[in-house]
Amino acid sequence: MAKKIPQPTTPPRERAFLVGVEIHNQHKHLSLEDSLTELALLADTAGVDVVGELTQKLSHPHVETYIGPGKVAELKALAEETLSEVVIFDDELMPRHQRELEKALGINIRVIDRTALILDIFAQHAHTKEGMLQVELAQYEYNLPRLTRAWTHLERQAGGGGGRAGSTGGVGLRGPGETQLEVDRRDIRRRIAHIKKELDKVEAYRYRNRSQRKRSRIPTVALVGYTNAGKSTLLNRLSKSDVYAADQLFATLDPTTRRVQLPGDNIALFTDTVGFIQKLPTTLIAAFHATLEEIAEADLLLHVVDISHPNALGQFEAVQETLEEIGASHIPMITALNKADRLKNPENAKRILQDFEKSVAISAAKGTGIPDLLHLVQEELFEAYSPIHVKLPYKEGALISLFHELGQVERIEHGRGGVVMQGRIPGRLLAQFSSWQVKSNGHTPLEIEEEDVEEI
Repeated sequence: MAKKIPQPTTPPRERAFLVGVEIHNQHKHLSLEDSLTELALLADTAGVDVVGELTQKLSHPHVETYIGPGKVAELKALAEETLSEVVIFDDELMPRHQRELEKALGINIRVIDRTALILDIFAQHAHTKEGMLQVELAQYEYNLPRLTRAWTHLERQAGGGGGRAGSTGGVGLRGPGETQLEVDRRDIRRRIAHIKKELDKVEAYRYRNRSQRKRSRIPTVALVGYTNAGKSTLLNRLSKSDVYAADQLFATLDPTTRRVQLPGDNIALFTDTVGFIQKLPTTLIAAFHATLEEIAEADLLLHVVDISHPNALGQFEAVQETLEEIGASHIPMITALNKADRLKNPENAKRILQDFEKSVAISAAKGTGIPDLLHLVQEELFEAYSPIHVKLPYKEGALISLFHELGQVERIEHGRGGVVMQGRIPGRLLAQFSSWQVKSNGHTPLEIEEEDVEEI
């Protein structure tokens, strides 16, 4: 009788209990209920089963446990009743909150927050060296202030006389009175410094690539949007490529650039970047600096909105807020209202379009509206001219030449410090001139002395 070969089994998913808190007068793009629904989706993406949720409204967070003592007792009972192994808070917890909550809930229940959950998802989805370094940096910077005396060793081999990873050899001796906690903190800081050096190399490489693209005069379009809005699917449709796309949160982390043919035999480079989300961890924004610069240096932003989502407007606002945070809010933008085919009444798309400037309703999956979208991109990149008034130092000769070559010069003045130029340029070039634009007070952020300018 043939023996059955045992098949590998999938480990059981952890059971999680969610906690949401509504703080009085604290602005959020999503309601408490909708935010918890999103948190449940994040938990599912991370491979966790949600078994219940608890909410509380407060004027301000409790100083020790974030939620009130009565709610902590209620949470403990519910977590034990549902056999929960982890409690996930919808907001970022202070280290003290996390410690006190874990004390109150017992040793069998871990407490994490929304930030830790998102970092875990990013760690699962990062596949390139750059992506893994960025996520690792964000995780270390998040965990550093949360180290406690119960912290386990950081990837350190136990036993023997081999010393710690990265040591200078021999037995890893501690200094007089040095605690394990201090050793761990020093190891993390050393690793953070190393990762930052590696990411500086990545940033330099991206800068060289962007400079080459600018010299080639091929405009760049950055696809931005809330996570799972359909950016990767749209890039595949526009470029006839096969960028990985899935119906899940943060399916794509690493930026992907593809050439797209526009009407009128023009070419543009479209870059798909990491999706945004409300309460995007600041550690992630900092760690993904090199990647997010791909957005801040683009000629045009294509904001992809899932118009079928019940909180489409809230998601749109969350993305706009993040764009402002990374210094990209000044870049010209058009909006693609994606998944219009999922609306019960497609005519509603026409009404919704009125709420978004320079927008078009599309379905990236089915291809509807794509010609209209490409025509709008073509118009913004090559046909729409914007008025501009700049003061350029002579060292910015490339920008002066660019204005003459692609713009419409209406007035020019030369002086010892530089040249004043006024006229119209293609909208896609506005970002390149932003540092030198004359403001209403007659000055620029990087001023040329007014007395150094004389009209000719």
